[in-house]
Amino acid sequence: MKKKTINKIFTLSLAAGVIVALSSCSKTKSNTTGWNYNDKDNGGFSIAKKFDGQETGPGLVFVEGGTFTMGRVEEDFYKDWNNIPRQVTVNSFYIDENEVTNVDYLEYLYWIARVFDLDYYPEIYTSALPDTLVWRDELSYNETMVENYLRYPAYRYYPVVGVSWIQAMKYCAWRTDRVNEQILIDEGIFNTMYDQADADHFNTEVYLYSPLDYTQQNKKGLADNNPNSMYGKEGRPVNRTDGILLPKYRLPTEAEWEYAAYGNGGARVYNRTTEGNKYTWSGSSARNPDKKERGDMLANFKRGRGDYAGLGGWLNDQAAYTMQVKFYPPNDFGLYDMAGNVAEWVLDVYRPLSLEDVTDLNPFRGNQFMTYDENYQDIGALEVLQEPQLDTDSNIIRLPGELPVREVTEEENLNRRNYKKSDYRNYIDGDKESSIAYDKEVEEGDALMYEYGQTTLIGNTSRVYKGGSWKDRAYWLSPGTRRHLEEDQSTDFIGFRCAMDRLGFQNPSPKREKDPTKPKRDKFERYNYN
Repeated sequence: MKKKTINKIFTLSLAAGVIVALSSCSKTKSNTTGWNYNDKDNGGFSIAKKFDGQETGPGLVFVEGGTFTMGRVEEDFYKDWNNIPRQVTVNSFYIDENEVTNVDYLEYLYWIARVFDLDYYPEIYTSALPDTLVWRDELSYNETMVENYLRYPAYRYYPVVGVSWIQAMKYCAWRTDRVNEQILIDEGIFNTMYDQADADHFNTEVYLYSPLDYTQQNKKGLADNNPNSMYGKEGRPVNRTDGILLPKYRLPTEAEWEYAAYGNGGARVYNRTTEGNKYTWSGSSARNPDKKERGDMLANFKRGRGDYAGLGGWLNDQAAYTMQVKFYPPNDFGLYDMAGNVAEWVLDVYRPLSLEDVTDLNPFRGNQFMTYDENYQDIGALEVLQEPQLDTDSNIIRLPGELPVREVTEEENLNRRNYKKSDYRNYIDGDKESSIAYDKEVEEGDALMYEYGQTTLIGNTSRVYKGGSWKDRAYWLSPGTRRHLEEDQSTDFIGFRCAMDRLGFQNPSPKREKDPTKPKRDKFERYNYN
């Protein structure tokens, strides 16, 4: 037989073998039952055919978690004793590369004005507006900032301020929905919906948990292998098991923010940290040591009494107030302005002794366990709100088009061992059991031992903010410092950035890098400043 004929036969045989192999692998079998996955003729149980891990959401940087010493790294000259050092561990997570900017927030305001009828729901738009009057000072002229900072193009990429903790949380929720809506459009499951209005707009929770009430599945969904499916040829909605939609954007916890701010990856050798940072960069100086930029400040902060920017002709931080994001060098995680520019809201409720009380894995104080309210205003189970859901003080809790929520009750949790009630913000530090009135008949109140508004400004609505700002001295640039403010208040020096949970593998991929001592950094070019 000729060599050419032999090669042809071998090629055909190889191709046939590949086809057989592919056909045998097209329907993965269950290891426990032997039934095929994704097979309508074999029950129809479906799993994602291809899943390469969680995608990185827009604007986010991956931060590989681990163990670190949280708390004070220098003298506590304020003598607050509220950041006692403690070793903790945080899971890997994602966090914004830079603070949320004015243009980011204006996009949010524009969407609200476009979707919600301003004549019928004026409170929705007004409740989202930043307080531009935070720039005013009794003995300083700042009216130009009041009038221009939020909207004038020169401040487009400057961090938004005048935003309360409550407003920041609502921005995170809105961002979750817009990102997931775009994902569904990119996947070919949705068409762009220009006519969204009032309660009829995309909401991730409604789409996942109440798909029958969702009317905007305006394009064919995913193939449905369930032989008893109600969706038929139109396809089914995306669900959690598909791995397509992203988890919620949220504020970072205090531990996550502090861990990300230190950025100690460059001082790590295998499983050992050789040197801890005092700030978000190595060394104890706030000036740049590089030859080309030697002496320039590494962050935007107040250097001394009356010195916000340096001398004319040598404005070494280029800003008296805030500065545009990504102007100063990033830390080892690739994060900008974790020191200076503006301080930032984090998720936690403030307590002086939080670091003594919280769990050493993903430490956090502020849990309020909620569930969907199936009985809200006599509507059916998991039906969307047609009017805003308000709290007892007439503040908006949920918007039209969202699912109503309520606190979980003790009756629902009688058989649980891990939690019993909904609100754990003052757990063992402000609740009845931890107060001097533990043996008296008193109502469970807002941090009983602290007497908010009388002897302290600490309560269940006091939220932590971290980092130094353009208005602060260098002491506050250290990530271990912590302060607090009421969640409904805002200032001209507090902004925020969003975070997101990392699901699955805690390192960037299942395979370790060849050089485990090399710090990992995701690089993004989000803005074009040219």
